[in-house]
Amino acid sequence: MASLTLQRGSWCLQISRMSRTFSVSFTTALPRRGKTRHLPRDFSDTQHQSSVPLRSSRPDSARRSSRHAESRRAFTSTRVYQAQQAQAASPASKATSLDPQPPESPETIAADVPDLSGGFNDQNIVLDEGDGQVDWSRSFHGLSTQAFPPEATKALLAPIPPDDIEIKPDGIIYLPEIKYRRILNQAFGPGGWGLAPRGETTVTSRAVTREYALVALGRLVSVARGEQDYFAPEGIPTAVEGCKSTALRRCCKDLGVASELWDPRYIRKFMAQHAKEVFVEHQLTKKRRKIYLRKDDEVKYPFRETKYGQ
Repeated sequence: MASLTLQRGSWCLQISRMSRTFSVSFTTALPRRGKTRHLPRDFSDTQHQSSVPLRSSRPDSARRSSRHAESRRAFTSTRVYQAQQAQAASPASKATSLDPQPPESPETIAADVPDLSGGFNDQNIVLDEGDGQVDWSRSFHGLSTQAFPPEATKALLAPIPPDDIEIKPDGIIYLPEIKYRRILNQAFGPGGWGLAPRGETTVTSRAVTREYALVALGRLVSVARGEQDYFAPEGIPTAVEGCKSTALRRCCKDLGVASELWDPRYIRKFMAQHAKEVFVEHQLTKKRRKIYLRKDDEVKYPFRETKYGQ
């Protein structure tokens, strides 16, 4: 029979071998109900080398409390030391570049992206009275002083050809922005009209907005505000240009350009003659819906035409 005994502080581990059988026993000095168990001392621990005998004149309760405190302190310090040594020796405890890094704070991310919520710092230039120019950012010079020449009026109020009108998938008809510019060029000539900003560019969390004034032949014609949505900070410059185009279309309404597009009777008549309803299916998501398009147009990718109920 062979026996191996390991003692540390207040615990004792004993391993015995008899023939082909092993037995392991582990005991501690923690207080238990009933008779108190006494363990052999660990002579390597300085805490147990005191001259105080095991059986002192103190009461049994005080002696058990002192022994219990010493046992817990020695057992806890040993486990903490072993855990720290194992963690320091483990290769997994060393941080590498492949380990997941903690997320960056919002302040660090925001430092790389310029803050455009207050605008582009594009304040209007204030002109002096002696410059002989009109400050269109705040002036209404020439508004409703006289009518435009008959040639310009004819070009502005000309009916819109049906081939120039487009239809959105939700059934709204519109005139492309470039068509408005062509009508203004035909009425006033290139350089005879322009858009003057009347405020700073305001950038919100989802949209860009700014107020513009339409000036033709040196006279203020109309004032309107444009807006355009954006989905990423990189798309703000494009949204600014779309904001300008929206303001141009709204200013042209005061000149009567494409006024039939806001006439309900004309809209119903145009939709009956030139539009059609089509059920389509998205080829990636397989979602189906109804859209509107011109009769001379076809369904394009990623949609394909389908029939209702199939």
